[in-house]
Amino acid sequence: MTIRLFNTLTGRIEELSPADGKAFRMYACGPTVYDYGHIGNFRTFLQVDVLRRFLKLEGIAPKHVMNITDVDDKIIRNAAAAEVPISEYTPRFEKAFFEDLDALAVEKPEIVARATEHIPSMVALIDRLAEQDCAYRTEDGSWYFRIAKFPEYGRLSKKDFSGIEDGARVDVDEYDKDSARDFALWKAPKPGEYHWQTTLGPGRPGWHIECSAMATEYLGDGFDLHAGGEDLMFPHHENEIAQSESASHTTFARHWFHVRFLLVEGRKMSKSEGNFYTLRDLLLKGYKASAIRMLLISVPYRQQLNFTFDGLAAETGAVERLRTFLQRLRAATATAEENAALTAETAKCRQGFCDALANDLNTAEARAAIFDLVRAGNAAMDSGNLGTENVKQVLAALGEFDKVFAVLEDHDAEWTKFALEWAEREGRLGEASAEVLAQNALSDEQIQALVDERTQAKKTRNFARADQIRNELAEKGIAIEDSKDGVRWKRK
Repeated sequence: MTIRLFNTLTGRIEELSPADGKAFRMYACGPTVYDYGHIGNFRTFLQVDVLRRFLKLEGIAPKHVMNITDVDDKIIRNAAAAEVPISEYTPRFEKAFFEDLDALAVEKPEIVARATEHIPSMVALIDRLAEQDCAYRTEDGSWYFRIAKFPEYGRLSKKDFSGIEDGARVDVDEYDKDSARDFALWKAPKPGEYHWQTTLGPGRPGWHIECSAMATEYLGDGFDLHAGGEDLMFPHHENEIAQSESASHTTFARHWFHVRFLLVEGRKMSKSEGNFYTLRDLLLKGYKASAIRMLLISVPYRQQLNFTFDGLAAETGAVERLRTFLQRLRAATATAEENAALTAETAKCRQGFCDALANDLNTAEARAAIFDLVRAGNAAMDSGNLGTENVKQVLAALGEFDKVFAVLEDHDAEWTKFALEWAEREGRLGEASAEVLAQNALSDEQIQALVDERTQAKKTRNFARADQIRNELAEKGIAIEDSKDGVRWKRK
């Protein structure tokens, strides 16, 4: 199947394919690890995850590189305030970032590249730019890119800089430079500031140079796709193109994929608005990791998503509906005769699901196709008109869906428990809701012991005690399900 995706660079929906006919080489801007990631960050990482998962579903192997920015102004400032070196400050937040990705079922890239481990590559790239008079050194020892040497500057963001004169502020910088438009490649250290000793002089890399150096080191020049949030389009991605193509004289990335901003309850997310949420904030409030994932990918990447708590509650119900359908299907008594109408509906669903994702990654239409199948499948089971072949076909369709959406396996209770343990270590347990605390007041072992006691009480016809245990567990958010295969329990 041909996958088509909007290309920010050209402004057109274009076919995606590996240029070398082998792996699909893609680079996605990763986090700056100075604090915990927020849900706006994770919308971008989740949409990139949907893309790479769909590529794999279609038989295209991704070679996905993601950077970790583990040195910048905020990191240096925060590490200094904490009175620790940055080498001790950043690992905590990098670890937290990958834990959050795991909670959201985001696949890890094939290559994770840390900025501090690639200083020589950045120095070499700046040297190449200097040789071509595209980079220059200022009196304080910093190095800048000379934008005047790259006349195509602005073609990604569609900005026109022809009328901007020196003295205008395009990129905020603390250092002197020849033109206001020029941006830092290498920053000379302030007194006492962390730095590297290199042939460029003492200093540290500018933000933009790291991505160019690491992308080309692992993917080569002219790789297939570069991804990131729309806030990175200018100046970050624009600067990456300018410095990379000035050095290589070839296309930096053929396709550019940008994910739109996230609003929270109709407003821009910010701490001052009181609507700034990390994943851990939401888990401590009692929301499920799977529902958060489902909501953040429910709206196609080129549309702005309005994150609401009503929406999150609705997605909790949607995930539960899918999981209940899967359980019911696995336990269903099928007839030998195939239900032709359900067979046709399943084929329609699988085709619609793939067509939607292949058409600019339309996650809304893709999930609509699977819910149409859920309705048809439930109707077939209700009427006793479900064939053995139907079960196989519908399970295959659900499997394809979950290879991309990744919400059917239930690990929600594990991640809520993880968030509580983290909050306790950090002295933030007071941020957890009463419901979450109640649901986790009992250990798995304690819950199982009560469930076993209830089962024994029912066998001895002590129904009063059995009901009492069920009610006690229900008050703590533990649901018990009696089935022909035994008794199951889960945290709500």
